[in-house]
Amino acid sequence: MLRLYKNCPTLDLHGETGDIAEILVKDFIYDNYRLKNSCIIIIHGVGAGIVKKRVHEELKIDKYVKKYKQDNFNPGVTIVELDI
Repeated sequence: MLRLYKNCPTLDLHGETGDIAEILVKDFIYDNYRLKNSCIIIIHGVGAGIVKKRVHEELKIDKYVKKYKQDNFNPGVTIVELDI
């Protein structure tokens, strides 16, 4: 699986709060939509799950997101497909 996604732009949210993570994710999605990148990777980490929850809430409502899923091998990573 790693080989399939190695060229996707990545956003690392380690150390960010839920509020800041939400803003960064919105900007990251929009920037990559404009660049016509169909796949992006968001690294939110595992921790208490607060950042992951906020990321997934944003992905559910973002109009540029086609679908997303948590990486099977790393629960601290979400793979996002953009609707370009």
